[in-house]
Amino acid sequence: MKNLLFLGLIILMYSCAEPVVNEVAPEFAQWRGDNRDGKYTDTNLMKSWPKEGLSLLWFNDSIGTGYGSPIVTSDRLYVMGAFDSTGYLMAFNLNGKMLWKSTYGKEFTESFEGSRCTPTLIGDLMYVCSGHGEITCFDTAGTKKWSKNMITDFNGKNIHFGYSESLLIDDSTLFATPGSNDTNVVALDRFTGTLKWISKGKSQLSAYCSPLLITLSNRKIMATFSANEFFGLDTKNGNLLWSHKQDTFCDIHGNTPFFENGSIYYAAGCGNGLVRLELSADGSKISEKWRTNKLINYISGVVKVNNVIYGACEDSKKWKSVDALTGNVIDSLDFNKGITIFADSMLYCYNEKGELGLIDPKANKLQLVSSFKIDKGTKEHFAHPVICHGVLYVRHGKSLLAYDLRKK
Repeated sequence: MKNLLFLGLIILMYSCAEPVVNEVAPEFAQWRGDNRDGKYTDTNLMKSWPKEGLSLLWFNDSIGTGYGSPIVTSDRLYVMGAFDSTGYLMAFNLNGKMLWKSTYGKEFTESFEGSRCTPTLIGDLMYVCSGHGEITCFDTAGTKKWSKNMITDFNGKNIHFGYSESLLIDDSTLFATPGSNDTNVVALDRFTGTLKWISKGKSQLSAYCSPLLITLSNRKIMATFSANEFFGLDTKNGNLLWSHKQDTFCDIHGNTPFFENGSIYYAAGCGNGLVRLELSADGSKISEKWRTNKLINYISGVVKVNNVIYGACEDSKKWKSVDALTGNVIDSLDFNKGITIFADSMLYCYNEKGELGLIDPKANKLQLVSSFKIDKGTKEHFAHPVICHGVLYVRHGKSLLAYDLRKK
């Protein structure tokens, strides 16, 4: 009898216990990969390409005018584009078929007309910004949830080539850079658009930079550029923690910085060039470790792999490898200038002539293994390629192309 009573109590305890729930992280996609560093996690990719180039899985030449990259999820692709000066966010399936198209308002037409931003997606919500500073939140069905304008709502001042930042999200907060003297950076509730805080930052115009989130044990930092300063804000309240002035004025800083092992790296097209800063453990101070003008890069991004930084140099039109510990140039390669991303031990280089190159950085040297020319699309080759599910996505103006990278 006692045994039966004991068994009954055990059954009762388990029946009343909370069920075990295996939480699945919401889908997340943003500018230049999970960490905004141009490094993609795909594996089992080809280490050389056929002479005629990669196999084209599909292309769509109706995505509108623009320079922003797509983002890719488990079953969707999202990209922005302009049609007759109106901007749209579009969803496609992974075979290139459009599923929906929703407008976010007027798009930039003055200089290099078209969309600039790459969408940021968390779960079922997505965030975009137009060249005129219109911040819009959509759900993944294409329904607009809210919008704010950096000029009319936050006293922002637009810049020559239009607002170009791909929006940064942390938990429930969205960060944006209106770029005025009194409202330099804002933090918004990402679910409602409600203002959380305003920071004066450095009271300068914004500079085309998509910010970086640095997570430390005691605080989080938003690191970005204004017209002539690189600076960090405490994400909790917008307080300015530190800044790094450019030694020559330059208001085009389109590269997202990156953080690794206590060091922040950034690549500027003018100003200080390629720089390594040491961040204090509490995030309150920086100290410069080195800088070099041997790798000048405005908007095409660099990547750091182990202790080497790779990227294209604006003035010499060469790809270079730079020692991340010392700032010394290790090697260079003639391949014009352009965008650098990385996956599965290889560099993918997309130059401004429309050539796509595969570079093996073995032993920190730069060896061009394969290359071919993108033969579809319009205007400049400025959009950063994306790698996901073994597919390389390249945007060239109004066209989006999907190439198979997978080993056979």
